[in-house]
Amino acid sequence: MTIPFLILAALTIAGIAAAMYLRNLVHCILALTLGFAGLAALYLQLDAQFVGFTQILVYVGAVAILAVFAIMMTRSAGPMAQPVFSSSWIKGGCVAGAVFAVLAWAIDRSATSLEMLPPQPEVAVRQIGDALMRRFVLPLEIMGLLLTAALIGAVLIAMQEKPEMQ
Repeated sequence: MTIPFLILAALTIAGIAAAMYLRNLVHCILALTLGFAGLAALYLQLDAQFVGFTQILVYVGAVAILAVFAIMMTRSAGPMAQPVFSSSWIKGGCVAGAVFAVLAWAIDRSATSLEMLPPQPEVAVRQIGDALMRRFVLPLEIMGLLLTAALIGAVLIAMQEKPEMQ
């Protein structure tokens, strides 16, 4: 493992851990964005440019910012009193530990089967972009239109005035 990998891994883990433990929703989303950015940097370091740039565009640029706007538009500014730990944190920790143990065991047992894999084909980001802009341009445009309509619908639902009680 190299020093940049360790720094990016620590940044990613710190961002995701902060997203789990912070109580303010806006701070949680911003910490999650930091974790997404660290994950994208790890993909870029592993020469997976398409996945890394997609991670930046979709998760950092769209999902996280949309979540921040949604929270800011729908939540009140007042602080909300919440307990630090939930009532079932011990059970959740046990389940998480068991899942981690099973996954670690499965990865350890399957490491020997990875030796026989054929070489990966070389696919450049330019080839993927050419395919999206030539062969799959209609589905790409329909998806953009659908996401725009969903965003407008979410804004309209969030902006609806609540009836005043008399």
